[in-house]
Amino acid sequence: MKKFILDEIDHQILDVLIENARTPFTDIAKQLLVSAGTIHVRVKKMEDEGIIQGSTLTLNYEKMGYSFIAHVGIYLEKTSMTQNVITDLRNIPNVTVAYVTAGKYNIFCKVRAKGTNDAKDIIYRIDDINGVNRTETMIALEESINDKKRMMHEIFQQL
Repeated sequence: MKKFILDEIDHQILDVLIENARTPFTDIAKQLLVSAGTIHVRVKKMEDEGIIQGSTLTLNYEKMGYSFIAHVGIYLEKTSMTQNVITDLRNIPNVTVAYVTAGKYNIFCKVRAKGTNDAKDIIYRIDDINGVNRTETMIALEESINDKKRMMHEIFQQL
């Protein structure tokens, strides 16, 4: 399979879109001193190649009252129960991220809650899932790094 080659214009386009996926192509074109058609064609190629997959909206959960973040490591009774537990975790809306992992835990989750009592109730719901042996919870005191650009910039430096 032929490798898709990205150049500096692609890098700059991605830089703008990572910051705000809703930036109009005309604004990106003005910023990069190219035509809007060029932006459109390049974004379309990156979408077709699977480099860009959709776009996302970032919510400020703190402003909506969900400032408590916990990470929950889940130990399973049997590894074969992983997919069933993941299915049940999908029914708990406060579980915003779940990874199947190798290492200490079978599954590792990010949970958002209103406060400690809310988090306790969510963790109890997780504990009650069939196949969950036990959990370990870590409370996030602050989010220090949440940078979507640094990795992309590193990739382009290596090209």
